[in-house]
Amino acid sequence: MALLQIDFFSESLMRTVTMNAIIPTDKTLFTQHEKREIKEYKALYLLHGGYGNYTDWLGGTRVQAWAQDKDLAVFMPSGDNKFYIDNPDSGEMYGSFIGKELIEFTRKTFPLSQKREDTFIAGLSMGGYGALVNGLKYNETFGAIGGFSSGLLLEGVVSGSKKFAGMMPGNKFYESIFGDLAKVLGSEKDYKALAEGLVREKKTLPKLFLACGTEDFLLPEHREFRQFLTDLEYPFTYEEGPGGHEWAFWDTYIKKFIDWLPLGEAVQGISSGHVME
Repeated sequence: MALLQIDFFSESLMRTVTMNAIIPTDKTLFTQHEKREIKEYKALYLLHGGYGNYTDWLGGTRVQAWAQDKDLAVFMPSGDNKFYIDNPDSGEMYGSFIGKELIEFTRKTFPLSQKREDTFIAGLSMGGYGALVNGLKYNETFGAIGGFSSGLLLEGVVSGSKKFAGMMPGNKFYESIFGDLAKVLGSEKDYKALAEGLVREKKTLPKLFLACGTEDFLLPEHREFRQFLTDLEYPFTYEEGPGGHEWAFWDTYIKKFIDWLPLGEAVQGISSGHVME
């Protein structure tokens, strides 16, 4: 498995951006040191949470090893506390970057499958929100969405809930990201509205995996969203487990998510990330 740091120019963000990538092209099987013949890799676009960057997932979890075992390419960009959505006022089009430009760039650069059913998006906290809105908005691109302790905070932000005011600097901050807060609910920045639209219009539905810790402060919002999806008759997988808003929980559930994806059996091998004596 090759671990790469990539710099490239983004038209959506009008600057050079950096991301980490896991590409399992150098994986060799333990038996007879044979190379695995895979022409196209399935791909996961993995988003970090608030205050983080493109290095978080590698530092906080064992995603590198699990991606190698499942022959999964993983791309980890930076979201810069912008919630992975478009902001025409500032010219920062993070949604377009994640849902279109990043897909196009990685498919041109690496041997990736271009099939919807082989393309996945997931994230934690702020990145969970970004995975939901972009996975639902670009439903023809992504076949599956994963959200871990997702930032299901829109209603709290719009209402000015104290619970969410402490997460970031306050309403001025959220207005700089979402624009007029009175217009957010029901827009393409609203995961509920996006899901409702897909179901109402009988569009292709990305598979959905959601997880939250039983000690996470966002647990009530996850249970409410679970009920919303149930009432909407949107198919989904939902899990709760021990833990809070923390890396120990996300380390556990990124593996569960990768195991849940349609990737086949895990096969360990020798690579730059797994050396045998």
